[in-house]
Amino acid sequence: MADATHTIPLANLALALLPVAVVVAILHTWSRDARETLYGFARMILQLSLIGYFLVYLFAAETPWVVVSVLAIMALVSSWISLRTTKLSRRTLYPVALLAIALGGGSVLALITQGVLRPDPWFKPQVMVPLAGMIFAASMNSVSLAAERLAAEMKRGDDYLTARSVALKAALIPITNSLFAVGLVSLPGMMTGQILSGVSPLVAARYQIMVMCMMFAAAGLSATLFLLFIRPQAEQFTSEKAP
Repeated sequence: MADATHTIPLANLALALLPVAVVVAILHTWSRDARETLYGFARMILQLSLIGYFLVYLFAAETPWVVVSVLAIMALVSSWISLRTTKLSRRTLYPVALLAIALGGGSVLALITQGVLRPDPWFKPQVMVPLAGMIFAASMNSVSLAAERLAAEMKRGDDYLTARSVALKAALIPITNSLFAVGLVSLPGMMTGQILSGVSPLVAARYQIMVMCMMFAAAGLSATLFLLFIRPQAEQFTSEKAP
C-alpha cells in the first residue's frame, strides 16, 4: 500500500490534465470564454508548485514565531478574500471579518491541536499549518456566505434579526451538506490520503471525524461572530453601493 504514495512522474501527472483540456475546450466552444478557467488552472499549478518548496522549508522550522507568522498571514488573507463578493467597502468590513475568523477559527485550531492531537513541540508545522489551512478556509467561506446573504435579506426589507438567522443557515449549508455526504457519497481528502498511505481505515475514520467537527465548528463560530460584530453597521447592507 505504501507504494501508492510514490512520487508521480511529471509525464504521468500530465495525463490528469487531459480531461481538464476536454472540459476547457467544451467551455470555449459553448461560451467563447475559457480564459478565467485557464487562468485559474495556471494559478493553481504555480501556487501549489511554489508552496511545495515553501513547506519543505517551513516543516524544518524549529522556532514557533515562523509558524505563528504563517498562521497570521492565513487569517489576514482569508479575511480579505471572504469579502470578495460584497458590494460594500471591503476596508470597512475587513476588521470585522478578520476578528470573526481569527477568534472563530483560531479557537478551534487551538482546541484541536493542543487538546486533541497534542503535537510535540506544540507548534509542529506538519500539524499546525495543514489544519489551519482547512479551518481558515471553512471560516472564510462561511463568512463570505453570511455577508452575502445578510445583505440580500436586508435589501429585501427584513430586519436585522430575521436576516441574521437566514444568513447563518445559508452560511452552514455547504458544510452541513458535507456532513450528510461524507462516507456515503465521498471519502474526503484527508481520509483518502491516509488510506492510500497505508493507514488503517478505522484510524483514518477517526481523523476524518475530527476534521469534520473542526470545520463545522470553525465555519459556524466565524459566521456567528461576523453576524454579531457587524450589527452596528448592518444598515449599510440596505444600500446598493458602498458608502
